[in-house]
Amino acid sequence: QVQLVESGGGLVQPGGSLRLSCAASGIIFSNYAMGWYRQAPGKQRELVAVITSGDTTNYADSVKGRFTISRDNAKNTVYLQMSSLKPEDTAVYYCNAERRIFHYVYWGQGTQVTVSS
Repeated sequence: QVQLVESGGGLVQPGGSLRLSCAASGIIFSNYAMGWYRQAPGKQRELVAVITSGDTTNYADSVKGRFTISRDNAKNTVYLQMSSLKPEDTAVYYCNAERRIFHYVYWGQGTQVTVSS
């Protein structure tokens, strides 16, 4: 059974930092592209950042220079370091694992990030 378990969300003031973690089980982690998505109230889910199995990264324009995605294949974990947080970063953040060649896509349950003073 595949599980993606996010942690690290919470309440932070504007300008602050948070690090999200997503621990995966039930998959060969190193074979998967891992991503972070977010969904704000009343909005569609959007891609925040992705890291491929070859460690290539890609970011939404809105987070470039502020967020960093990384992975530790030994720990089956992907991270999202978020800095200079803004109120508009407030959303539920979801971890995603994808292996396109087999059309395998998995999601975590989400973790709330709230940026407010």
